[in-house]
Amino acid sequence: MSNELYADGIGEITVTGTIVRIDMMSLSATERDAGNNPVPVFRQRIIMPVDAFANAVDLMQKALVGLVEAGAVRRIGDIQPPINDAAQPANAPANASPNFN
Repeated sequence: MSNELYADGIGEITVTGTIVRIDMMSLSATERDAGNNPVPVFRQRIIMPVDAFANAVDLMQKALVGLVEAGAVRRIGDIQPPINDAAQPANAPANASPNFN
């Protein structure tokens, strides 16, 4: 069995010369901010050469296109703004991610 890592997102990407470091973050089960929201904490780092990172970005962009075409996610720009504060447009998905601007 291989090791798996769950991450809520990427905290930071650092490029140093020909090396890219991607810091994976997840929401803490115990640490909270002033608003009582879980604090993102560092979990693990992915380190790869720049060319491998470029290939990974290309692969992720293709995966995103497939997700958008399948209706699994929508880009923020595709969502219509609400008519008023109480009304939510019928075509606005609950799973729209701010990562896909």
